[in-house]
Amino acid sequence: MKTAELSNLLGAPINWQEPYFTKRDAMALITVTRNNTEKSVLISPRGLMQVDSDNYVLAPKERNQKKVSYLRRITAQIIKITSWIILSLLTIASILLITNTTQARVVLTDSMSPHIVPGDVVIAVGTNWKTPKIGDVVIYTGKKFDGTPVASFTHRVIGGDQTSGFVVKGDKNESPDVQKPVLNEIEAVMLFTIPSLGLLLTSQSLTLLLFTFFGLWLIFDAFRMGRK
Repeated sequence: MKTAELSNLLGAPINWQEPYFTKRDAMALITVTRNNTEKSVLISPRGLMQVDSDNYVLAPKERNQKKVSYLRRITAQIIKITSWIILSLLTIASILLITNTTQARVVLTDSMSPHIVPGDVVIAVGTNWKTPKIGDVVIYTGKKFDGTPVASFTHRVIGGDQTSGFVVKGDKNESPDVQKPVLNEIEAVMLFTIPSLGLLLTSQSLTLLLFTFFGLWLIFDAFRMGRK
């Protein structure tokens, strides 16, 4: 038997002293663990053979725990990083909303489809942060002919200016809106949308999410306790 051949199979330097076998049918199993990977070689009078050690011996408890703990550490790290990202985004969003820097509106109609559909959430900033221009989607206050506010509309600017009034139109609508809002009637200019988030903000969806997260927490806790 060659020491170099044994080292090559195990991927690690092995100092093998011969003769080892005192009996004709004697065998030896050598296992090397490195970087959470494992290689085993069975040594017998017939030569060397790379094998799976689990087929020959019961693995020590600490070796199995090492494999499990490695996977657990990776999983825990992924969960931790994801949680911090979500928490950071929620914190930033909360600060922006509280300070009235940004606005979040749930789209209720399909006048802007297919680009913006009911259930999407529009994230927008005030006109002091972004001046509306042609092509922008704006949120403006719709009014009756007597000036009474009706509702807020989310439509696209297709013409006009901030002095004479902007020409706005829903992407799906055939004609522009009757009202031409001036700058002080525009509440915000859209930055981006979050698709379908508004569908999760209903009471039924929030209840379902609550039970889902609670169930996942119970499963994770049971899994964690079972590993102790």
